[in-house]
Amino acid sequence: MHDTQQELLVDHLGDTTRIRVTVMIILSAIVVGGVIDVILDRPTTLWSAHILLEVTLIVVSLGTAVYLARGWYSASRRLRRSQAELARERAQQEAWRARAEEALARLGTALSEHFDAWGLTPAERRVAMGILRGWSHKRIARETGTSERTIRQHAVAVYRKSGLEGRARFSGFFLEGLMLPEEALTRDDSSATTAPPGASTRPASPPPPPRRAAASRSGR
Repeated sequence: MHDTQQELLVDHLGDTTRIRVTVMIILSAIVVGGVIDVILDRPTTLWSAHILLEVTLIVVSLGTAVYLARGWYSASRRLRRSQAELARERAQQEAWRARAEEALARLGTALSEHFDAWGLTPAERRVAMGILRGWSHKRIARETGTSERTIRQHAVAVYRKSGLEGRARFSGFFLEGLMLPEEALTRDDSSATTAPPGASTRPASPPPPPRRAAASRSGR
């Protein structure tokens, strides 16, 4: 979603830049043509209506061209920054995709080794993979083009051969160890807290154990 927005922004900036450059070229041509026309007319006075009109047209066109040139420069800088940011994000995505594909390949190899050790047939392997994806028997049947009754029979065979009773234990056998470590999800800021000067860094000693009630009764 974010990549699509970045690409749309780059396309919009590119279109805006092209429009600005086109209009700037037209206005520059008007300025040059107006100056040449004034020189060729060789006016005897600068206060004639024709000369004033051409000078006004030249000044307005020149001012607009300068304004568009500044806008074009600003838009070009934004376009370069957006393109660089988009290229950087794409590079990061490609790096992450490569690492994820490598991890998935190792996971697939590990799954295949377990399936081989359990002696699963190709049909049972497909059912086992569907179970690991969280699919219901009905969906596995639809995806594999098999009846739901056959899928249930294959699932029973998978559980029996693996020695794992039921969908929950079978999925947990593979997926329980794939959870992210706690330190990757949360950050313990208490370790980063700086102790005040002079404070002891040793852990606090545990409180003394409570006195036994028998001792108090013996003193009576």
